[in-house]
Amino acid sequence: SKSEKGLMDAFAGESQANRKYLAFAEQADKEGYAQVAKLFRAAAAAETIHAHAHLRAANGVGSTEANLQAAIEGETYEFTDMYPAMIDDAKAEGLAVAERSFTFANEVEKIHAALYQKAAQNLGSNEDVDYYICPVCGNTVEGEPDGPCAICGVMASMFKKVE
Repeated sequence: SKSEKGLMDAFAGESQANRKYLAFAEQADKEGYAQVAKLFRAAAAAETIHAHAHLRAANGVGSTEANLQAAIEGETYEFTDMYPAMIDDAKAEGLAVAERSFTFANEVEKIHAALYQKAAQNLGSNEDVDYYICPVCGNTVEGEPDGPCAICGVMASMFKKVE
């Protein structure tokens, strides 16, 4: 229906606004505009509330088992179809920065799919582990990294623990 499409379009728009405003907040902080950064973070939090409400209204949140399956499907689509085409386009257009961004994301989506698959297979008896994220490429690892990022080479000490 039009409303269902509207909910998903609104979800996408609000989700993008959240990420954009968080990036804007980082830039404002770098430039010394702490109050503007705080405003961007406040608006980003509000956009998250909107996005979650739209997704719930569209019945986009199911059981954990269903959500894991949806995540596996989404990540798999990204690394099998979406990013390879984008990488090819960036190469053909000579846009090295875009190619690098797409390639890093593509490699990480494979890892995400595998982590979700592992979580689904062990649902109810999942091992208690910490996750660490590479701040450059987004590589996601179980446990504290013991060497440089396998995707972009950043030092292990730069990884951020997910709280």
